[in-house]
Amino acid sequence: MRLRPSWVSGLNSEFFVETKKRVEVIDITAEVEKRAGSGNACLVFVPHATAALILNEFEPNIQEDYGEFFSRIAKGEWKHDRIDNNAEAHLLSALISPSVLVPVENKRLQLGTWQRIMLVELDGPRKRKVLVRMI
Repeated sequence: MRLRPSWVSGLNSEFFVETKKRVEVIDITAEVEKRAGSGNACLVFVPHATAALILNEFEPNIQEDYGEFFSRIAKGEWKHDRIDNNAEAHLLSALISPSVLVPVENKRLQLGTWQRIMLVELDGPRKRKVLVRMI
């Protein structure tokens, strides 16, 4: 995993995540927290049709479980696969979400003890943009 910052400016910032697998779950919490500024909440958004974000526990075993779960859940023969063979990725991203909203206090994300913000790659490897907006 390589994280590459793009720009940071007050309430708006973005960074890129380069994924290595077709289905992969990557903890991006530290990168988001670096960008948390003044505001009451932090909106994190991925502008992609085959990627998503989740807010949950992150450790090596559950990371593998997420990947396995997402690889299994939308298995099937889909009409969209006739176009570019990634219908599962589109269906899964529609079920998950392209964004998470996290409360912020004193420029710190107010996450629970085990909560982390994770990028879910569903059609990799790719270079994914992550937008961070303070509200």
